[in-house]
Amino acid sequence: MINIIVLTIVGYALYYIFTSYGQYEAYSKKAFKKFSLSYDSLKNSELGLFVALVAKVAKADGRVDALEAQLISIMFDDISAIFPEPKRTKDILKQIFNEEKNRSDNIETVAYSLAQAIKKNKAQQQQFMGFLIQLAFVDGEVSSSEEKILQIIAEALEFDPNAYHTIFDQFEKMMQNIQPKATLEDAYKILGVTSKDDMKVIKKAYRKLVHKYHPDIIASQGKGAKYMEEATAKTQEINQAYEMIKEAREQKV
Repeated sequence: MINIIVLTIVGYALYYIFTSYGQYEAYSKKAFKKFSLSYDSLKNSELGLFVALVAKVAKADGRVDALEAQLISIMFDDISAIFPEPKRTKDILKQIFNEEKNRSDNIETVAYSLAQAIKKNKAQQQQFMGFLIQLAFVDGEVSSSEEKILQIIAEALEFDPNAYHTIFDQFEKMMQNIQPKATLEDAYKILGVTSKDDMKVIKKAYRKLVHKYHPDIIASQGKGAKYMEEATAKTQEINQAYEMIKEAREQKV
């Protein structure tokens, strides 16, 4: 049950970060057409600073689990897609993430740098902070170490404490209310597979659907919140279906 719930959480977390990009024309292929891509330029950009904070929250409890890695990987795909050299961009983002996840001595410094980069955009602050809070929830609960890092980041961003607790409480309530909506038979239909297919076929179908339906930062440009809500809902449905099938197969072994 808990795996289905946290996979649904992934969909909501994607919603925050992708709507953040989708609402700002600055995040487009056109805007980054002349961006001089290098490790230093990307690391010191607001996107690089944000990835560094994502790394710190993800590793706060000692390890980056599979669900966190899935969410972050999709985020890397979509960020890199807006740059002229997507593959190189993704490699640099991974490098930044891997370096920063093992550092706890510079959380405030990175957070203050991001605060300066986006200080005039309160909506973006809220969406970045929202994503970080939801990332902490993705494994089912927020540890004390995760909450401590979130508080440090929120203070550096001068984030409204009331807004912080609203997002946090909203996620806690959602965790309590989420229930799987599909039977096992429904799950096979959602993925377009049958109970006779092996897990390799099912996993391939799942990945294909995730790639097709997950909320994409480029596709979302100009389409508004409704598109993002529908894409997020579809992603949740696909994740629920896959996890239900996987758990059912594991119980048979």
